[in-house]
Amino acid sequence: MKLLVLLSRFPYPLDKGDKLRAFHQLRHLARRFEVCLFALTDEDVTPEAHAAVAPLCAGGVHVHRLRKPGIGLNMGLGVLKGWPFQVGYFYDAAAARQLAAVVQQFAPERLYCQLIRMAEYARPYAAQLPMTLDYMDVFSTGMTRRAAKAPVWQRPVFALEAHRLQQYEAECFAWFRHHTIISDQDRQLIDHEDRQRIQVVPNGIDTEHFRPGATPADEPYELVFCGNMAYHPNVEAAEWLAQEILPAVHQQHPQARLLLAGTTPAARVLALRSAHVQVSGWLPDIRTAYASARVFVAPMRTGTGLQNKLLEAMAMGRPSVTTPLANNALHATAGQHVLVGRTTEELAAHVRHLLEKPTEAAGLGANGREFVREQYNWEASTERLADLLRL
Repeated sequence: MKLLVLLSRFPYPLDKGDKLRAFHQLRHLARRFEVCLFALTDEDVTPEAHAAVAPLCAGGVHVHRLRKPGIGLNMGLGVLKGWPFQVGYFYDAAAARQLAAVVQQFAPERLYCQLIRMAEYARPYAAQLPMTLDYMDVFSTGMTRRAAKAPVWQRPVFALEAHRLQQYEAECFAWFRHHTIISDQDRQLIDHEDRQRIQVVPNGIDTEHFRPGATPADEPYELVFCGNMAYHPNVEAAEWLAQEILPAVHQQHPQARLLLAGTTPAARVLALRSAHVQVSGWLPDIRTAYASARVFVAPMRTGTGLQNKLLEAMAMGRPSVTTPLANNALHATAGQHVLVGRTTEELAAHVRHLLEKPTEAAGLGANGREFVREQYNWEASTERLADLLRL
């Protein structure tokens, strides 16, 4: 069966959550379908990246490059149409024409669209193709949470974007036969009367790649946090961790150091550097950051979806501390697989406890690894998606 996959980013390297999800889904879908990939990109695709993806796409790989002048124009046109910025940024008329040629040439039997960013490209084919939309997570809720914490002068812009996203998430529901999302927590946030029809397809984790001892640490750190450090929820979490949680840990452990690791650190993250805070930027192998951690801390206060960083840290046996927001999607048992805190002091107390009780920390890390090994499997989760696509 011929499957056309639409992505808003080229799915390699694996430095963002949507790319990670898309790449691993492609790996498994390629065994069941003849896959043709149509992907946008706002950065150059390296030969190495293309070589990693091409073998998964027997039906071909087609890439459309978005460039800054055109992006600005497209966002302006999107505003006039009432679209969210998230949609206008990624919609380009030339890309739509390129996609139309791909559809005519490849003649797909099914279409899989990742994220509402790409829904406008899929919309013209609703009458002729069975289509599946992966919401992945809920953009409108993430934007609403961001608006609540933004400076006063920015709140109206974020609130308007949140409203438009909510409307668009509901509107595009009707264009697709099937729908998926990353967690039940996110499904409940979709403002549509038929949201229970959305199938939960969680992420998985490669527990052979992410395993204890898979790679040596560059140097030890008491606390580590990883992620795309330009993504607002991660920036906010990094600030909370460096400016409030770490000083509270220092009350009993004054020498404790924190590593903030991940691609494209924002200026606000770079400003956190100090004698006790290291900002690494992009790492050739993110496993070295996890291996550096005595405790992995993911103090998420905004954002939606399942946190891949937690899956990776736990798969590597790192004792992990997080917030209810992140654990509600993860569904780990607090106190057995992960420690959960709401406030600065609760999170700091968990970190101090794990630093002072290495045997308990090791047990928590082992339990966490076993939990993600049993619950988060790419093969099983992608088979759910493949079953939908066959319908």
